Amino acid sequence: MAGERSDELVGWEVGGMLGPRGDGYATAGPVDLDVAADYHRPQLESFRAAGASRATVLTLTEVGEAIGVARAAADVGIPAAIGFTVETDGRLPDGTSLASAIEQVDAVAPPAYFLVNCAHPSHVLRGLDEGPWRDRVGGLRCNASTMSHAELDAAEELDGGDPVALAADQQPLLDAFGDLEVLGGCCGTDARHVAAMWGVS
Repeated sequence: MAGERSDELVGWEVGGMLGPRGDGYATAGPVDLDVAADYHRPQLESFRAAGASRATVLTLTEVGEAIGVARAAADVGIPAAIGFTVETDGRLPDGTSLASAIEQVDAVAPPAYFLVNCAHPSHVLRGLDEGPWRDRVGGLRCNASTMSHAELDAAEELDGGDPVALAADQQPLLDAFGDLEVLGGCCGTDARHVAAMWGVS
């Protein structure tokens, strides 16, 4: 589609989205880098062949899979954005800090940038260590709910939170991550939340 409609999409980018191989709310332990790369490579190749300008993987729970995706994307020749999720303590589900996770991936296969997604801003803030790693975060897609992943997984009704409160709660993250390319919502959000984030009605 990107190639067929390139004349109409001036200034636009068409990207491909990937998810984790396993459960995005929990970790099953360390992931082998080569296994992760082999698993994600076919989809990355299909994005590249279709004319996508980038690939984004969301809700990763540990570093090994992130490195595998970044390596495979580099092999295929498509820029990648790597998205981690965090628990209520601001750490990845396997206990790794965001700072350490980003530094580990960058040391092996630096992607275009990183994202944090599928967590409420208050959760992300609890793990917001100082350091240059913050400059590598280019995207933020927060949950509307303050519930943990386990609570969300067991919930029988969608928790949409409060759009205005969500926008206010994420402001400290906008200050901390000064070079965001992507700002949007994740679980429980809709057009109302995104409008509040961007200050539009």
